[in-house]
Amino acid sequence: MTSTLAAPTTLRAEPLTCTLGAQLHDVDLGAAARDDALFAELRRLLLEYKVLFFRDQDLSRAEHVALASRFGELEDHPVASSDPDHPGLVRIYKDLDSPAEHYENAFHCDATWRQNPPMGCVLRCVETPPVGGDTIWVDMVAAHERLPEDVKARIAGLRARHSIEASFGAAMPIERRHALHDRYPDAEHPVVRTHPETGDKVLFVNAFTTHLVNYHTPENVRFGIDYAPGASALLQYLISQASVPEYQVRWRWTRNSVAIWDNRCTQHYAVQDYWPAVRKMERAGIVGDRPY
Repeated sequence: MTSTLAAPTTLRAEPLTCTLGAQLHDVDLGAAARDDALFAELRRLLLEYKVLFFRDQDLSRAEHVALASRFGELEDHPVASSDPDHPGLVRIYKDLDSPAEHYENAFHCDATWRQNPPMGCVLRCVETPPVGGDTIWVDMVAAHERLPEDVKARIAGLRARHSIEASFGAAMPIERRHALHDRYPDAEHPVVRTHPETGDKVLFVNAFTTHLVNYHTPENVRFGIDYAPGASALLQYLISQASVPEYQVRWRWTRNSVAIWDNRCTQHYAVQDYWPAVRKMERAGIVGDRPY
């Protein structure tokens, strides 16, 4: 069935910051899952704004999955549970009894511990606290663009290791942690990746990044004592760029609000300031490609 919102001109994008994020008005995401023209406009706007926000989207789980599947194949998560009737729809339900390894309050790009991290995600708010529980997104294209030129030159060819064992696995018993690592070995990615559709350069290190793998060269290290402080200080400096407010947009959730983000060029931080209230979200992650 074709939606009456097929014409792309019906979409109205309201930019939320100077560099990142827009709220879209007058759009039915359930219709976007069925309408080629409407979905094409959504995808174009996602590349332009990197994260899109919507209010009052009373989507069924089937519609949620159908919309996300328009972007590509959906992926499961090894730690967070999925809806048994809708594979790929991960339930992120947070309360005081949530497991310790399920934290989100760190700036991260989803699942960079995968060889092929997600292309993006569609996240819907099922239940929100009366106050708090916002999510922050960060424009990592702007973060790279505004680095000092000498830093850009230093990091242009560097690569880094990303680990689920050292993040989600850290709070697990050792046997479970090692099993997680065996299933998902550390991934190696460029410190600066190229966005496969826009060609933008993206600063691609985050809370899952453990260390630089090709820093220990004669150009960077005079003596062995140079290695650890030089590499770790540089990595921490790069990771800290996500905390710069000028690169961020902050979204206050309401029930049935939705965010769609490009995981290849953004990071996000789920603010856990709402205890003992409950926050329930459902996320569909879209399989991506190998960063280069």
